[in-house]
Amino acid sequence: MLIKNALAADCAGAFEGGLRIENGLITEIGDGLAPREGEEVLDARGMVLLPAFTDLHAHFRDPGYTHKETLESGSRAAAKGGYTFVNLMANTNPVCSTARQAAEVQRRMAGIGLCGANQVISVTRDFSGTDISHLDELPDGIRILCEDGKGVQSADVMARVMQKAAARGWIIQSHAEDMQVSPYDYRLAENLETARNIKLAEYYGAWLHLTHVSTKESMADIIDAKLRGAMVTCDVTPHHIWFSEQDYRVNPPIREAEDVQFLLQAIAGGYVDCIATDHAPHTPADKKSGAPGMVGLETAFSVCYTRLVQEGGLPLEALSRLLSFGPASILGLRKGRLLPGWDGDIVLADLRKTYRIDSEEFESMGRNTPFAGMTLCGKIMATVKGGKLTYRDKEFLQ
Repeated sequence: MLIKNALAADCAGAFEGGLRIENGLITEIGDGLAPREGEEVLDARGMVLLPAFTDLHAHFRDPGYTHKETLESGSRAAAKGGYTFVNLMANTNPVCSTARQAAEVQRRMAGIGLCGANQVISVTRDFSGTDISHLDELPDGIRILCEDGKGVQSADVMARVMQKAAARGWIIQSHAEDMQVSPYDYRLAENLETARNIKLAEYYGAWLHLTHVSTKESMADIIDAKLRGAMVTCDVTPHHIWFSEQDYRVNPPIREAEDVQFLLQAIAGGYVDCIATDHAPHTPADKKSGAPGMVGLETAFSVCYTRLVQEGGLPLEALSRLLSFGPASILGLRKGRLLPGWDGDIVLADLRKTYRIDSEEFESMGRNTPFAGMTLCGKIMATVKGGKLTYRDKEFLQ
């Protein structure tokens, strides 16, 4: 595939021209690349070429909850949003607590072919909260453990997990919530467990990744840990940098305006490693009965471009780091740069395009989003994975 006539940008800078992809990898970049016989050519004139996005936090509900989402529908949603790789949470049915379960999900995702995946392993077996015996059965190559939706409530259990993680090279992705406190104070619940997990990670020398950080206090603790040299990384969600004082139910909740402002300052200061969607599809009935979460893969780029770049003045290169290079680096992937030898995963975006979010047009089975009806700027026009088109907008004509 040859992409030509684009303004290209990644986390390191920008150039005009295009790039060539062969055998799944970028082989050439620059201006004046001539088409070769049999090569698919995309004319990106008027568009920006970016590395495709990686989502460090997504729920595809498969197996066990396929009435909400399937690997196939989730993959289509990812492709439409500009994503070519997702990190899938373990709260399926059964809970993903073995390498065999994880490998099966990854095999099925590869068969669909629209989006690569890492299937996370639960911190405790079947989310029991106490049993970590399955960790000793895990082979080398496991990257991330996470107890998303619950958090590890026992400090003793988390301490023993951190010790194992430091020895095995695992990343502990933390849903920080003290569930004894959250029924009456969600803010304190996040802040307490964030501080506890940072202290444990520092003590044992483990890599801690704090996901969907939402309070100014938690982010301040993360910044302090980073300045001390701790192995601590973090992500924020598009909805936590957009909404404030809004009652749409997510976990952690939408926070106050001062929290949003502090998160934006942390992004501008380079303290946030990536933006993750926490894509969480639900049926209308489940959402009505109080299930927390929203779908996010198909709106993330537009929300982030509108809020951070158009309104906030963040350089496009910085947004590329947050959506592409940052999360891919945490996962150990060779994605997120427009360089020869890197994966040929790219997106074309029309940054001048404004459009209205219509959840009925989503590829995801979920329609649960408070962004429905809003007008945002910056639209994904095409997604390419390994040199193959996985999504093309109906307005992108060749």
